[in-house]
Amino acid sequence: MKWVANYTGQSDFILVGIFSQSNHPALLCVVIFVVFLMALTGSSVLILLIHFDAHLHSPIYFFINQLSLMDAMYISVTVPKMLIDQVMGINKFSASACGRQMFLYVTIAGSEFSFLAAMAYDRYVVICYPLRYPVLMSHKVCFLLASGCWFLGSVDGFMLTAITITFPFCRSWEIHHFFCEVPAVMKLSFSDTSLYETVMYLCCVLMLLIPVTVISSSYFFILLTIHRMNSAEGWKKAFATCSSHMTVVIFFYGAAVYTYILPNSYHTPEKDMVVFVFYTIITPVLNPLIYSLRNKDVIRRSEENVECGTCL
Repeated sequence: MKWVANYTGQSDFILVGIFSQSNHPALLCVVIFVVFLMALTGSSVLILLIHFDAHLHSPIYFFINQLSLMDAMYISVTVPKMLIDQVMGINKFSASACGRQMFLYVTIAGSEFSFLAAMAYDRYVVICYPLRYPVLMSHKVCFLLASGCWFLGSVDGFMLTAITITFPFCRSWEIHHFFCEVPAVMKLSFSDTSLYETVMYLCCVLMLLIPVTVISSSYFFILLTIHRMNSAEGWKKAFATCSSHMTVVIFFYGAAVYTYILPNSYHTPEKDMVVFVFYTIITPVLNPLIYSLRNKDVIRRSEENVECGTCL
């Protein structure tokens, strides 16, 4: 990064952020802080409930536990820095800190793409092969799937961060974003980044296409299996099993498609920040609610635990 600093005589990025666009930055700061606490609380409660309740030690809750952990990490990577900077009146970000944030963000996002596909596969096995489910989705298989998801995410994070942060920046050091996001940082480089942007685009398409293919195939065979049953009760159970997962998939992949797939003509700094607020701040709040409020097992176990606590 010394090479980068030599072009401008400075080594800090300046985050423009979302507060500069607001007429009431103090109120917005309080709202985001409350949302941040809600996200951490929701994810933590779900993680603890799944961890300590033996009745929830099944593959689907193993993946929900991992997804909740990702949500807590996801929002913690961006929001605390943003809030601290607003309170202290600082908007500078060192190159090394920017690289760390970029790596963590890309790693978690890439891992979540894979985890949502793994969860769809789990739903496919439990509905289409219920008798073989304990074997096909054993503890070892779940661990290998989870490890693979984290590995793919970390490889994606390392590759994109290592290349992005080594480009020379001298045109401007102002990032029109509230965190160090890869495309926003790339816009600051004075060198020709067209080849890298093309490779990054193809990489993002691949990272989206493979999980989407797994998810689509899983739900196709699920619908085919339920159709063959010709049972209203079967349709009801399948919907109850898969609806929460599909809701999260639509939220997460919808924002990802806008961010990484749509052409630049659809993007403006203001639109991008609005999408990323939903993508990185609102979604981690919604996910625990979706998986708890739409899940009868979680609701029942929560009520039983509350009753037991009241009795004690």
